[in-house]
Amino acid sequence: MSNLSEAYPTAKISWVKAPSRNAESDNKPVAELVAKILADVKSRGDAAVREYSAQFDKSDLQAFEVTQAQREAAVAALDPQTRKDTEFAIANVRRFAEAQLATILPLEIEPLPGVFMGHRVIPIDRVGCYVPGGRFPLLSAPIMTIVPAKVAGVPEVIACLPPNAHEAMVAGCHLSGADRIFRIGGAQAIAAMAFGTETVPGVMKIMGPGNAFVNEAKRQVFGPVGIDQLAGPSEIYILADETGDAEMIATDLLAQAEHDVRTRVGLITTHRPLAEAVVAEVERQMKTLSTAHVAEPAWRDYGEIAVCEDEEAMIAYSDFIAAEHLQVHTADAHGFAKKLRNYGSLFIGELASVVYSDKCSGTNHTLPTMAAGRYTGGLWVGAYVKIATHQWLEPHGVDQVAPPAARQAASEGLEGHRRAAQLRLDRMQRG
Repeated sequence: MSNLSEAYPTAKISWVKAPSRNAESDNKPVAELVAKILADVKSRGDAAVREYSAQFDKSDLQAFEVTQAQREAAVAALDPQTRKDTEFAIANVRRFAEAQLATILPLEIEPLPGVFMGHRVIPIDRVGCYVPGGRFPLLSAPIMTIVPAKVAGVPEVIACLPPNAHEAMVAGCHLSGADRIFRIGGAQAIAAMAFGTETVPGVMKIMGPGNAFVNEAKRQVFGPVGIDQLAGPSEIYILADETGDAEMIATDLLAQAEHDVRTRVGLITTHRPLAEAVVAEVERQMKTLSTAHVAEPAWRDYGEIAVCEDEEAMIAYSDFIAAEHLQVHTADAHGFAKKLRNYGSLFIGELASVVYSDKCSGTNHTLPTMAAGRYTGGLWVGAYVKIATHQWLEPHGVDQVAPPAARQAASEGLEGHRRAAQLRLDRMQRG
């Protein structure tokens, strides 16, 4: 599905506002620099991390790791209400992750007499959680990656955040359960966690969103280590019919647009008057938005409003976009939602704002972007465990599986395989 006409040739769509730039292609120039950073950190360890931290973050930290005393001081410095709200979010994310984990069960079956197989649910030994600094202290960011890890039973959770991140972010990492916290940001943090350095232990899997450099670094280290997904700039699309509320839609679009100048925001509707009203409403609200210096470029460059001929075309275009956050503002929101297949996380009805999930309601806000919602969902507790299979056989089980296995191996010309399959059967027959 490289373009809409190939994927949905019958979709009839016109645009009240079309995006003028493409976030994916805008990321391409960073690949060469990231490759250099990764190779440098891999070969020189802490020394390279220190140099890149000074270059990109203007940091002269000699010790990367946050001490226990510093962690406790960051928590103590939290405003009491901020701490309560943080703990409220942690409790909700933990509760939802625990419910998800309860659905992932060990398995033992006997599909054939004497043939036993199953799987175990094994937590990953050590994971790395990247916590972005960003323009604002995103207090929910550490919660979304660290809490599910601890619920899953990961023995050691490493957190990395930029040296200039707000102290409240350190407190968030601590309260969420991080075992070790390092003040390292950007591609050099991903390299340190992927390869290990003198002070940063190498991890088995890296979680968490970040900027274009972090995203590219995750892409390049994938293989020797796992990653959760490639989470690019934030996205929100809203599906609305003639019942849509222009003020509410514009407010929700701008709430995401203030994340980043490359945030992708869009409305897909069957009602052209609503589309035009939303354009006017966005422009009206932008005049009083304190974060307009971020939201306005995002809206100008990546904002989209598409008008579809009918509901079928609206659903088709939405599934093609596969938005990270997808809100449904239609007369029958629940019925409409059941027809949708591709999205990161779904928000059904006008009362379900993305902002609630972003902050504290409980579902994870680390979600697929750039159409990855076509094949995956968002970060969840299952990303922190391995489903590892096993099997064992009794003699009467060998009687059933050895002959067809030996015959298949012989037909494939794999004599070693045939002998391994046949050996046990021959010994049983001799015995």
